[in-house]
Amino acid sequence: MQHSSKLPAPPLLVLSNGHGEDLIAARVLTALRQQEYDGLMEGMALVGLGAGLASVPGFRAVGPQQQLPSGGFSNQSLTGLLQDLWAGLAGLAMGQWRCIRQWRGAHPQGVVLAVGDLFPLVLAWGSGLPYGFIGTPKSDWTWWTNWGTTPVADTWHRCKGSEWDPWEWWLMGHRRCRLVVVRDGLTARGLRRHGIDALAPGNPMVDEPVAEMPLPACLGRQRRLLVLPGSRLPECLINLKRLLAALPHQLAAVLLLATGHQLDPQTLSTVATSQGFSPCSPPADTGSRLAWQREHLLLLWGPGCFEAWLPWAELGLATAGTATEQLVGRGAPALSLPGPGPQFTPGFARRQSRLLGGAVIPCLSPRQFRQELARLLADSQSGRMLGRRGQRRMGQRGGSGAIAQLVRQRLLLPHGTINPTAPLSWPSPSKANTR
Repeated sequence: MQHSSKLPAPPLLVLSNGHGEDLIAARVLTALRQQEYDGLMEGMALVGLGAGLASVPGFRAVGPQQQLPSGGFSNQSLTGLLQDLWAGLAGLAMGQWRCIRQWRGAHPQGVVLAVGDLFPLVLAWGSGLPYGFIGTPKSDWTWWTNWGTTPVADTWHRCKGSEWDPWEWWLMGHRRCRLVVVRDGLTARGLRRHGIDALAPGNPMVDEPVAEMPLPACLGRQRRLLVLPGSRLPECLINLKRLLAALPHQLAAVLLLATGHQLDPQTLSTVATSQGFSPCSPPADTGSRLAWQREHLLLLWGPGCFEAWLPWAELGLATAGTATEQLVGRGAPALSLPGPGPQFTPGFARRQSRLLGGAVIPCLSPRQFRQELARLLADSQSGRMLGRRGQRRMGQRGGSGAIAQLVRQRLLLPHGTINPTAPLSWPSPSKANTR
């Protein structure tokens, strides 16, 4: 009698480090399921509650979760770090570490996929298991162009030849690290100069949604501005109030306010009415839940409508991270109005603008915001040029499937059992540079 020689698929643990990382992980994992990976798929949202991962078929969340005050941006300010520490950051991190070690003991043939920056990369290494890394936040475009805008950081990155740091090279060059994926070819080339076998097969953030909602006839002749205040409370409400206050009263347009489901309708209505908007009935076929009117401005709120509204927008008004990049990836430019943070600070806005080739214009005052808005609305050719430039920076579509294929080939092929009690050791620089 013949027996099947097919080995069971190794279990996969995913470590995701933020809202945007959750989105990228979800798209890669969904593509992995579509490519018939039928193994155990579990994951830990290291920042926030991991709502973006819930849509993945057969995915199970593990480990402790907590919504911290900084929303995962404690590295951008001392205040944010202190707030997170007071809210229990240290205990959360230790709980996550213990959970990963327990997972390793329960699944000695498992593998780990880290999505994000240094923190999930360290945890993946600390698991003692084979691991892969999708490095989402760093790109060499942020210092390669407009060099000298941030002279200290630019000089440091130029000396290294990469925005990634030496300790990150060590982790990416470890013998158990089987896959390194970064967001663009320029960044991959910088890492390869340090002996890291980095790949850039495409960007999951610009992959097409499942279906597009047709543009309603009632919006066809209107200027359509997509408003993206961010996903973290209370910062998104503060940002939204500043964006609405900066809009000129004579502007005639439809404002498409796309958010998650985290906003309370009553709180949102208070913000809108404080800026002179009055409630009205939302137009049909737009997916909007609530609407407000101020002279010739119509504000529509559609929780969960971001992907449906994305192709409708000709311009973005944004204080968001991942959502802004997705908008630019569709060829639309954006204006940003950075605020007090903790995420969308002036430094974050400058870095985002450089990353996207100037397709997002950071405005440091409401007056500059109004001037740039008037210019882009009057000069559609300039807007299209900026949009194309940002689209090139965001990279090619199809990244979700391509990365999933690499995960299958490099992480999920049969491999030897890892001894759960084996000692862990840091990779030496020589190992990190000989891949």
